[in-house]
Amino acid sequence: MSTVLAEHAPINHTTNPRSKPCFSLGQAPNTLTDIYQEHINIAVWQRNLSSEFSSAISQFIAVNPEFKKSLTLTPESAYAELEKATNGNAPKALLEDLTTLVDMFCCLFDLEEAGLRIATLNGAMCPRFHVDHVPCRLVTTYYGTATQWLPNQGLDRSKLGHGSNGQPDSLSGLYEDESCIQSLSSGDIALLKGERWSGNENLGLVHRSPVNQANEVRLLITLDFG
Repeated sequence: MSTVLAEHAPINHTTNPRSKPCFSLGQAPNTLTDIYQEHINIAVWQRNLSSEFSSAISQFIAVNPEFKKSLTLTPESAYAELEKATNGNAPKALLEDLTTLVDMFCCLFDLEEAGLRIATLNGAMCPRFHVDHVPCRLVTTYYGTATQWLPNQGLDRSKLGHGSNGQPDSLSGLYEDESCIQSLSSGDIALLKGERWSGNENLGLVHRSPVNQANEVRLLITLDFG
């Protein structure tokens, strides 16, 4: 197992029953292993990016304002493939961090490869609340406002998609009030359990892209099973 996941540290999580999946938050990377707990449908490694790292990301975005790539990577090939895909102008710290995330993701789920998507965004990619039809997805926002999600308590899943009858999420009855909406922070690494996780049918994490502020740019990374 990847060394960053090898030791388990205390985490802060709720203990709701199976019918109400909940979250696990922690400042150690091995918090992500809690995604295997039956009642957890989002595990978040909370971390703060250094000012130097954020500055380097900002410069990368300035040079690549419409950058989008989808790659299939192994832990061994990740660094070289990412360096090539970014034309050699991505910060070394970003390449190293992405390579570590690919290694962690493959180790955690016993995968030989992972599908990575990296995108510079200036608009909400998925503005409506929804679930992912995947087993599990890693999401992190390196720059800008991060992903929003809803706990299962007080959530009416029948209002997702066409069930909203054309109404915005805020009026459809999907959630009780705006205070229900939870937000990740820039730099957080989150595992989102999807509909195709065995035993998690109809309980995939409900989430959306954040409402973008005027002229805001984001750098979003996702990892999926290869």
